[in-house]
Amino acid sequence: MIGDPMSEETIFIGGSGKREVLYLPLANRHGLVTGATGTGKTVTLQILAEGFSSMGVPVFAADVKGDLSGISQAGEPKDFLLKRANKIEFDDYGFDPFPVIFWDLFAKQGHPIRTTISEMGPLLLSRLMGLTEAQEGALNIAFRIADEEGLLLLDLKDLRSLLSDLADRGKEIASDYGNVNKRTIGAIQRRLIVLEEQGAENFFGEPALDIRDLMRTTRDGRGYINILAADQLMQSPQLYATFLLWLMSELFEELPEVGNPDRPKLVFFFDEAHLLFDDAPDGLLDKIEQVVRLIRSKGVGVYFVTQNPLDVPDTVLSQLGNRIQHALRAFTPRDQKAVKAAATTFRQNPAFDTEKVITELGVGEALVSVLDLKGIPTMVERTLIRPPSSRMGPVEEDERNKEMRNSPVYGEYDDAVDRESAYEILEKRAKERAEAEARAREREEREKAKRQAEKEAARKSRPSGRRTQSATERFIKNMASSVGRQLGNALVRGILGSLTRKR
Repeated sequence: MIGDPMSEETIFIGGSGKREVLYLPLANRHGLVTGATGTGKTVTLQILAEGFSSMGVPVFAADVKGDLSGISQAGEPKDFLLKRANKIEFDDYGFDPFPVIFWDLFAKQGHPIRTTISEMGPLLLSRLMGLTEAQEGALNIAFRIADEEGLLLLDLKDLRSLLSDLADRGKEIASDYGNVNKRTIGAIQRRLIVLEEQGAENFFGEPALDIRDLMRTTRDGRGYINILAADQLMQSPQLYATFLLWLMSELFEELPEVGNPDRPKLVFFFDEAHLLFDDAPDGLLDKIEQVVRLIRSKGVGVYFVTQNPLDVPDTVLSQLGNRIQHALRAFTPRDQKAVKAAATTFRQNPAFDTEKVITELGVGEALVSVLDLKGIPTMVERTLIRPPSSRMGPVEEDERNKEMRNSPVYGEYDDAVDRESAYEILEKRAKERAEAEARAREREEREKAKRQAEKEAARKSRPSGRRTQSATERFIKNMASSVGRQLGNALVRGILGSLTRKR
């Protein structure tokens, strides 16, 4: 029976005196995992990923601290884990590894993930670079021209070449697109340098990620858990947030509508979710809210993981039906506000004061409320989260390398490809233009030389008609010329100065 917490259509979360489960048919209604640092969010993410994988649902999650990588290895029967399992009557508790594909934008701890500049698009790229409105407008013009002229924008050098070409063609394109200020283009070019310093050049290029590779299952029907190594990536938080937003938008654009599936096609965990919303302009927030609202019809569940529920805008928060709240501390007025906000989002349980319990939860405890099969939030319950079956903690380097060699995408993305694109085409155009200008100058110089030669030949062929002047004639001519110059100079001086002539 699907409504039975013991049925195959549920994921076991933990015990509250009864089994707390997440219903698979409602898992694409999104979720929220919150709590202060050190309260157990990572372990909760781990056990949810294990549950989805066991049910044949692929998962994508960022490994912010490196601890999540241990999900690829079997756990060990430690006393505190066995004790917790016994306490919540987790009778079939065992230790197993889970199928994992490691990814890394920097290609150090996983297979590289790439996309092209064209696929990223001007809106997200502007967000990534922190462009002003005027700069974003210029970038939109650049993309428009690239589309119309068939210029592939694959990597940063393509975009850089296009912007330089745009600056040189400012007068030519002004009538169709408006003025493109060279200073604006220069400012965007400088922001591209900042991106390169953050390592973004590793992200842009080919082969680009095929979204279907995030949705693989094993031969025995388990979903692959895609782990993004994010410890280095977190040093560039804007790149991290924009990348995950791009990934979510790609899923939204690429996947077909499936309505209300029996289980998600993919579950996407967005750790450090506040980075997505910090300083985001209203227009971008509206688009994020729209994607979150509509992507569930594509069979994708999005779970935001963050410290504070206030990190997520209300328009997005209202769409997150499945919630797991770890402890919050109420030391400051903002902390107290967060506790109150978290408490009011739950369907209250008359057995306890939700607001008070949030501050009393121990490590590994959480308040849990999920959507039941009618889509109604269950009454909040104080829950002891089940222990993970995989390893708690990071993998060793040799273990990671072994997993990568056995990966179903091994060899597909590891070597970059640089095919002809905007950079090569614009370089060719510039070379052809320079050669054409050189030929034109050469032709003009030849014609000038020819005209000069013809003029010289004509001068030489003309009869001179001259005779030798006598000494007397030369004297008279020189005297007349001298008097003429004096009169002329005197006249000129008079006209410019006064009407009187001076000697």
